[in-house]
Amino acid sequence: MDHSQARNLAISQGRRLESLRFLLRDRDTKYTRSIDAAFAADDMEILLSPPQAPKANAICERIVGTLRRELLDRMLIYNEAHARAVLAEYLRHYNGHRPHQSRQQLSPDSAEPATPATVTNLQAHRIRRQRLLGGLINQYERTT
Repeated sequence: MDHSQARNLAISQGRRLESLRFLLRDRDTKYTRSIDAAFAADDMEILLSPPQAPKANAICERIVGTLRRELLDRMLIYNEAHARAVLAEYLRHYNGHRPHQSRQQLSPDSAEPATPATVTNLQAHRIRRQRLLGGLINQYERTT
């Protein structure tokens, strides 16, 4: 992408670009100072990925994809305060209750050792459903 392509992108996006505050990019040499200047002229702060961290983009893309699939593609966000509240509630769910395959279906905040999940006997336990984000996400817990 050269300076003119960056400028054309900014023009084609019109008012949408005005609402953006940051440009996240890697440290590839194909991005020149003139490209950064084109976006900086629109009051965007340029944020660079960490040096010598080639997986940083992949990790960011993974979480952004998860947020889009599980949350943002299913909900209309009204403003920044609403976005912060929604993301805070999702973060509590994601770290405290959402099962993760890499942790043998445990949540990141779980203190339990990573052992395979057992099947719950529904005759001996009741399951309580808690609706989050207006019912967009359901969280289940065993009760006695």
